[in-house]
Amino acid sequence: MTPHEPQEEGIRLAKRVAALASCSRREAELLIENGAVRVDGGIVLLPQSRVLPAQQVSIEPGARPVAVPPVTLLLHKPAGLRMEDAAALLVPANLHAGPHGRPLLPRHLNGQRCMTPLDAQASGLVVFTQEWRVERKFAEDADFIEHELNVDVAGEVTPQQLRQIDRAPVRVSIGRQSGGSTGLRIAVKGLLPGQIARMLEPAGLAIDAVRRIRVGRVPLAGLPPGHWRFLQPNERV
Repeated sequence: MTPHEPQEEGIRLAKRVAALASCSRREAELLIENGAVRVDGGIVLLPQSRVLPAQQVSIEPGARPVAVPPVTLLLHKPAGLRMEDAAALLVPANLHAGPHGRPLLPRHLNGQRCMTPLDAQASGLVVFTQEWRVERKFAEDADFIEHELNVDVAGEVTPQQLRQIDRAPVRVSIGRQSGGSTGLRIAVKGLLPGQIARMLEPAGLAIDAVRRIRVGRVPLAGLPPGHWRFLQPNERV
């Protein structure tokens, strides 16, 4: 360090916790990442944070240095957003806690993989996960997972057009017809990007909007556009 280079104040929080708990540096990092460490009464989640000697550091009684469990996140992707840009919405400011909120830890947002991509013009439910069981479920059972969508098309849909698209393994019903447009409710297993447009094209139907409202048994309900939430322990795809 040169004479003119300022010395960084304090020491790393992980080093302080390791000394306080008589544990390894890695175990100290796990305690911090799990939200079990407070500095001057406030929870600090970053092991690299620096603390001064005068600051009070405490560890929650009974806290164990275990890895942060992986999580699955549900995002309401807005229309007009590419999937590579949609992942950027997974930030703390966009967390929709809802009635079953849980503490957000930095590791929850790292390494999230998209399991259910949507076309750029579509909106609705997108599943991201860190959990290998969930990832395996989408890899092995993709053809059996049902996706439900609300699809708005221009004009009125005739019974003949409906018969053209309401064929197994796709189920189609008319939700509304008004104002020169028709709202279709479509349930399809193993949804692929671009599949809805290809399915409606032979019937001469032009899509105005697509919104996915359910993946398997997980609904979009109550999640605002641009926001995300945790998949709850009682929810299964």
